[in-house]
Amino acid sequence: MRNKLKRYYGQGHLHFLTFSCYRRRPLLGTVRARNVFVKTLGEVRARYGFLLVGYVVMPEHVHLLISEPQKGTPSTVLQVLKQRVSRVLRQKRRSTSPAQLSLRFPQTAPDLPRFWQRRFYDFNVWSAKKRKEKLEYMHRNPMARKLAEHPRDWPWSSWSFYAGSGAGMLPIDPVE
Repeated sequence: MRNKLKRYYGQGHLHFLTFSCYRRRPLLGTVRARNVFVKTLGEVRARYGFLLVGYVVMPEHVHLLISEPQKGTPSTVLQVLKQRVSRVLRQKRRSTSPAQLSLRFPQTAPDLPRFWQRRFYDFNVWSAKKRKEKLEYMHRNPMARKLAEHPRDWPWSSWSFYAGSGAGMLPIDPVE
């Protein structure tokens, strides 16, 4: 019997969300896949009206630090985001030349039943101390996984905003 998952919405907290690709496969392991994810995150953010405080896109999982959206809930936001990313990345890419092969994504696992794990982890962030802790954790993730020597070397995160190095791939909404 499954435990009922309890989400705490409507309290004005930020939400530290973690969600994974199906069976933790590196389905976001390419530059194209991570770029598609970031672009789609920006579109979903505009549609649902939430603050994006921080993010990092890893090859097999994602961390977001967001406010509650103006429309829907964080659960709604993640459902739409995951569906849109999955739809784009599972489409056949049209080749520009008939001599090129058209490969289905993901090339290493074309028969996966789904792109994402069904559930996600949601931690309510209620203090400045917790917000800082979660941002530092996210920004260290690519180094801990040996994907980059320094956070500046991993553009699929909000690190550059907080380091004062520019906006990065998506504008960030700093909160007090």
